Amino acid sequence: MMTLFAVSLAAAMIASGGVNQSRIDDVKSGKLTEARASWWGFDPEDSTSSIQSAINSGAKRVIIENMGQPWIVTPLVAASDQELVFEQGAVLQAKKGEFKGTNDSLLSVVNKRSVTITGNGATWRMHRDDYAKPPYKKAEWRHTLQIKSSSNVKVSGLTMAESGGDGIYLGVATRGVTNKNVHIQDVVLEKHYRQGISVITAEDLLIENTIMRTTAGTAPMAGIDFEPNHFSERLVNCVLRNCVVENNQGVGYAFYLPNMTAQSEPISIRLENCVARGSNRLPLVFTNGEGEGQGPLTGTVEFNACNFSGGNSPAVTLNRKPAKGAKLRFVNCQLKPGEGEPNTPAILFSSSAGNQEDVGGVHFENCVIDDPQRRPVMGFHDGSGGLRLIDVTGTLETRAGDTTSHLEITPDWLDKLHRGNTFKRFPRYETANTRFLPLQPTGVDQKFPQRPFSQRKWGTYILFADRGTNVTLTLKHMQVGRYSGQPLVVNTVTPSGKQLSLGEVPFQAAASVSFIAPETGLYRIPIQSGPNKFQLDSTNCPTVISGEAARVWFISSVGDLYFYVPAGTKEFGVKVFGEGMEGVGAAILNADGTKLWEQPTITMPEQYVGAPESEQGEIWTLRISRPATGAMEDYYVELQGIPPFLATNSSSLLRPTQ
Repeated sequence: MMTLFAVSLAAAMIASGGVNQSRIDDVKSGKLTEARASWWGFDPEDSTSSIQSAINSGAKRVIIENMGQPWIVTPLVAASDQELVFEQGAVLQAKKGEFKGTNDSLLSVVNKRSVTITGNGATWRMHRDDYAKPPYKKAEWRHTLQIKSSSNVKVSGLTMAESGGDGIYLGVATRGVTNKNVHIQDVVLEKHYRQGISVITAEDLLIENTIMRTTAGTAPMAGIDFEPNHFSERLVNCVLRNCVVENNQGVGYAFYLPNMTAQSEPISIRLENCVARGSNRLPLVFTNGEGEGQGPLTGTVEFNACNFSGGNSPAVTLNRKPAKGAKLRFVNCQLKPGEGEPNTPAILFSSSAGNQEDVGGVHFENCVIDDPQRRPVMGFHDGSGGLRLIDVTGTLETRAGDTTSHLEITPDWLDKLHRGNTFKRFPRYETANTRFLPLQPTGVDQKFPQRPFSQRKWGTYILFADRGTNVTLTLKHMQVGRYSGQPLVVNTVTPSGKQLSLGEVPFQAAASVSFIAPETGLYRIPIQSGPNKFQLDSTNCPTVISGEAARVWFISSVGDLYFYVPAGTKEFGVKVFGEGMEGVGAAILNADGTKLWEQPTITMPEQYVGAPESEQGEIWTLRISRPATGAMEDYYVELQGIPPFLATNSSSLLRPTQ
């Protein structure tokens, strides 16, 4: 037992910031497995070295004491197989004028295992407003706690405030390594710059009894945001229980999943007894996508006994949610939209320009909508035109004051929700079991000059080659804006389904790739360029741009595109649209070169519906021009009811054959 003198001496050493070398030596020797950060000293100006040394000591348990004033630190790094215990009232505070790096975080848990952070009511604090102005470089990644590619992490009992990014960030340090078995409990996240919590990738995640509030600074400004950056990232067995989001400038609960595809691990997310309230701009937003040519993601998301209220828009917003793919379930939920426009629905579905899949795949069970303003229960904004709202099922109880009514959701009722343009629908042209040949015979050493049509982010080229042909293509990889880039990895899928590696195209450069065709038929060459663009400069085989899986995404390119209308076609469609306020001009010319349709400026989707003038197959032209008014950048083209192949050289076109 320590004598009174020894206790007094130890207290004096702590108060004066002295180092307790004997205790440090006991930790290093393994005699002690529990350490106190103050043994390495306490400096009220900067205690980074003390806490980091304690973390690096090998102790299984490190206690950060309440010193009566904050532990001032620069970025810290956690260690595996360790518990950090913050005493009640302890404060860990970012040092003023530091954290200049755009990814500097208060504590980083990167490629670690078995890390426990216990708060007991302690506080971690940064300086959000400082990071938003010079001399700091604008960034959104100065987190309070970042957890990347780590496992068995538990965080509890902390208040985390005023980061220059997220309160807690669950991301990737090593591609393919998700965060696994992370437990966040009894944590308050407030006044962060970007989000309370960002979940990029996680498996077996439990967040409970946690409050995320007053996020403000840079979008999305959500309470919590599930937002994978790559299709390989995972959202598997993620549970939120008894959580609250309130008074965030953005969305309360945000799900932004367009980067996930059918190739992703099926998602499984469940919210239990969670609440959105106050002045969140929107209580709940779920944004999906169609999988960028790979098909939409699969899995389930369930909201059980949740209460979504407040905001100035719908209580639940479901964007670009294809009916096939992942399913959503709302069970025993209360929806109470905030005060807003009289025609704003409590539940809003929407599609965007370029979406091709009908919207839906949602079930409501024993849910109540409380809306004294008696606004519409549900709405559907079809930004694509021609899509339907389907596979939305269940019953809803609506309450307006003393009036209660029940609604059974039926297909006929859903059809009545569609407003605005309704474009003609065409069945998808199936190419999988169709044989295609070049429209014109090919010769030895033939060249197919290409017009400079650039595609954005992703796309697929299809070429026809006879067995033994030495196929050569030249591709260009170009920058968009200031986005960084990686080399294009170029592969091809043979007619029999085998994959061949062709090489790489450096960023901001052109390069040729080649291969000897092992069989006769169609070769598909998928390209992924991130946010940047690419184009085909030259080829020695008939090559087309494929729209088999999705619309074709072009950027800032003008000129003629050709497409083939097969013999026997009764009717076909061509949809063209810009992105946002970005426009494009378009005209359709028939096989004789006669202009049949023209729109000088297209932003929202426009559709041409036509028919060939002869019983023979015909080559038609889509002429792309700069818009008569407004800016031009991203735009999209979709062929309907005919082979979804576009060519910049009419000699490259392919025709279906029996």
